[in-house]
Amino acid sequence: MTTTRVMNEQGPLSKQDMAALVARDIPQGAFVNLGIGQPTLVADHLPADSGVVLHTENGMLNMGPAAKEGEVDPDLTNAGKVPVTELPGAAYFHHADSFAMMRGGHLDICVMGAFQVSAGGDLANWHTGAPDAIPAVGGAMDLAIGAKKVFVMMTLFTKTGAPKLVPECTYPLTGLRCVDRVYTDLAVFDITPQGLRVAQTFGTTLDELAGRLDVPLIAAEA
Repeated sequence: MTTTRVMNEQGPLSKQDMAALVARDIPQGAFVNLGIGQPTLVADHLPADSGVVLHTENGMLNMGPAAKEGEVDPDLTNAGKVPVTELPGAAYFHHADSFAMMRGGHLDICVMGAFQVSAGGDLANWHTGAPDAIPAVGGAMDLAIGAKKVFVMMTLFTKTGAPKLVPECTYPLTGLRCVDRVYTDLAVFDITPQGLRVAQTFGTTLDELAGRLDVPLIAAEA
């Protein structure tokens, strides 16, 4: 799986743009879990003929896009309590069975949000460590180690300008060296054995990113 190399596209990307980019990179027929928050938007950008099967940790397989007005079923939600639709062949099961799917390596891809991702692929997405923060690990740890690939979808910088892509995570970890690709509003990064590869940029350049991030960056191959 590769991301088309398109440099200096207009940016930064909106949440919907990022979701569309992630959806484009999900292979045909993949089994995928979408984490709560921004990743749930990916469901709305998957082509009808993609064959992608969406799994939710609260016990549903073959979930459809978010429910629109007039089709909301209060008993049909994703893990983030957002009303969703079901596709033909959808199945429902116990929470424990859902976690067995996650832990058993049956998911091809998990798309998650994050507070921080390290240059080595460590993930911190359940707790900021702040005294007044509410820890909400959910199934994140199970997904981080159980999915065959982990994609992260997040803004590259916090509201105060601090980078979320860091040399080492300072927040409590969700998983070690589990992230494969990071989608942000300014760039897409691949975490490789050689280092952090910038696959695509949006409204910025590799040099500009290097000046704002305290991690070594590798240019995408021509």
